[in-house]
Amino acid sequence: MLRASLREVSAALKEGRVTPTELCQRCLSLIKSTSFLNAYVTVAEETALKQAEESEKRYRRGQPLGVLDGIPIAVKDNFNTAGIETTCASNMLKGYISPYNATVVQKLLDQGAVLLGKTNLDEFAMGSGSTDGIFGPVRNPWSYSRQYKEKTPPKSSSENEESDWVITGGSSGGSAAAVSSFTCFAALGSDTGGSTRNPAAHCGVVGLKPTYGLISRHGLIPLVNSMDVPGILTRCVDDAAVVLGSLAGHDPKDATTIQDTFKPFELPNLIDVRKLCIGIPKEYHAPGLSSEILALWSKAADLFKDAGAKVIEVSLPHTCYSIVCYHVLCTAEVASNMARFDGLEYGHRADMNKSTESMYAATRREGFNDVVRGRILSGNYFLLKQNYENYFIKAQKVRRLIANDFVKVFGSGVDILLTPTTLSDAVPYMEFIKEDNRTRSAQDDILTQAANMAGLPAISIPTALSKRGLPVGLQFIGHSFQEKQLLTVAKWFEKQIKFPMIQLEEVKRHDCSVFQHQKSVSFL
Repeated sequence: MLRASLREVSAALKEGRVTPTELCQRCLSLIKSTSFLNAYVTVAEETALKQAEESEKRYRRGQPLGVLDGIPIAVKDNFNTAGIETTCASNMLKGYISPYNATVVQKLLDQGAVLLGKTNLDEFAMGSGSTDGIFGPVRNPWSYSRQYKEKTPPKSSSENEESDWVITGGSSGGSAAAVSSFTCFAALGSDTGGSTRNPAAHCGVVGLKPTYGLISRHGLIPLVNSMDVPGILTRCVDDAAVVLGSLAGHDPKDATTIQDTFKPFELPNLIDVRKLCIGIPKEYHAPGLSSEILALWSKAADLFKDAGAKVIEVSLPHTCYSIVCYHVLCTAEVASNMARFDGLEYGHRADMNKSTESMYAATRREGFNDVVRGRILSGNYFLLKQNYENYFIKAQKVRRLIANDFVKVFGSGVDILLTPTTLSDAVPYMEFIKEDNRTRSAQDDILTQAANMAGLPAISIPTALSKRGLPVGLQFIGHSFQEKQLLTVAKWFEKQIKFPMIQLEEVKRHDCSVFQHQKSVSFL
């Protein structure tokens, strides 16, 4: 049952083949037995069981709230949740309990979804590996899969088996791992430069970044206001469409959301791609792209061509400047957003009574890790009066050129862009940490962040297993607010490739007490 799709489980709940409480208990049990993955930082066991009981009562009355009623979900720990700690995996917010739910969380709860807990991430979502938070790194479930173990040569006794695992990608690695390991049926992530799609590709799940403004950001602790989008992680495209239908639409608490009423949609089962024009951006053949992914990208293009779609090479000429532009704008907004964490109103406060200024400085030194402090310093440098024109304003102009590249391509008749999601499959943790966070982020966001700067919808679809037995994803980028077309094409592609299901092994062999920070909580 835990391996079924969201719609299949919903049907089973309606037919009484399983109850919401039974489903919740199975998921909670699996969370405990896979705790070595470090996907969750808080498990809301008591609250989840209460929500499941309420759902069960509704099903008994024959009055479920919708498809999501009784469905176990998880939420990245940078979305505010009333009564449940929200830490952003940072000492700055350790112990912070929000008085309100983020709009997306509230919408899920209003639909009867069962919130299992909060998932792990890079501190304040700054990273591409889910390795830099205070709760430790997230382990990719595929590290413990039969597919990976069969392809990986056995280690010598001198090598440390505990370090023989691969990263999830980031910064929504906890949510991706939670979905991939069957502990929940859908999870919320956030996507600023690829933080939903990157871990989705590495963990073999679907990662959707909707159009900027389609889903409310209210209650998502901001990283980069002009690019942040709540992301959706599921095991199939249909499930992503279901969750999107529950979350999208105007929110009076978020002025950047669309004013128009959003109508949820179902994706067709029979899809004709012969009228489609698929664009292949030549600039996405980026330095460092593995030959394996390049071959897979080419095969995917041929798949569309053989089905009758028009496949053409297109150019997005300013792509080469996008990663530099992204980091200038990202750090500038980070510097502005992180200014609220001063130890005066909420969050960590240093034990420093000398002066307000010294308390403020000590609080930020103790509360933020090196990655966050580094981005704050970079952002403040770019925003200095003498640098503002040369860095921030110039980056905004380049961002406009990048967005216009997409406008021109889509205006020429292209319906969907097909690109890789990542440069390679997931790398081993010990290899990943050899390079610093900034270098890794520059490499790992290179194929995803342009969609954020242009505000376009994009989705990563698990496509195949690499020679090492690890997932590889491809990315589709669509027109603004054309999620139905994007997801329809993604569903067609998903049906053609038939990505294999993970064969998890060694779940019982691992000690469930490896990560002791997980805790049970309940709503106030």
